[in-house]
Amino acid sequence: MRRRSTVRAANKRASRERILDVAAQRLRLKGLDGTAIAPVMAEAGLTHGAFYAHFASKDQLTGAAFAHALDAGRARWITPRRGESWRSRLHALAERYLTSEHRDDRANGCGFAALGSEAAHASEEFRAGFERELRTSLAAICGDPDGTHTDESHTDTHTDDAIALMAVCVGGLALARAVPDEEFSTRILRVARQAAATLAEASTTEEDR
Repeated sequence: MRRRSTVRAANKRASRERILDVAAQRLRLKGLDGTAIAPVMAEAGLTHGAFYAHFASKDQLTGAAFAHALDAGRARWITPRRGESWRSRLHALAERYLTSEHRDDRANGCGFAALGSEAAHASEEFRAGFERELRTSLAAICGDPDGTHTDESHTDTHTDDAIALMAVCVGGLALARAVPDEEFSTRILRVARQAAATLAEASTTEEDR
């Protein structure tokens, strides 16, 4: 009996993970309208009725899918601090993020770049979730190993630098994706990388001297 219960629980976790994987990809590709229940469940290979065993509503799924997308993104672009200077850390993050590969991989790309403008018009609940994820990413940039310190415990200087870097990176990627001319798009990425490098050089703190 206990074994059957364990198997059911494992199957439920696996089903939820499939739903979140699909919803996160659709969210990045199609925006907030991409998490409609029927297509998400069909793509996940599950019945429409099975949805409510995992989520109470589409809005709850959307918020969970956004958090799921950001968890994956942080692991991809924000590495733990390993003794590098603050300046080197900012520069390396921009170099990993502002690439043509990232620009073209919308389904697995950054959720902030995919939904930044839409989030401003979303529900208060979604915007609150967006802010939580942003604060977590800022904490991770500042060196929190798992990105969970969201209480402004890092220095104001580092937090401000991280906000500026996020603005350059997310804005640069969003603009690069928005234009159809590939040469112009690549130029936007290059200029954004240069801007991030300038920011990194200007951000030298006592620990870098």
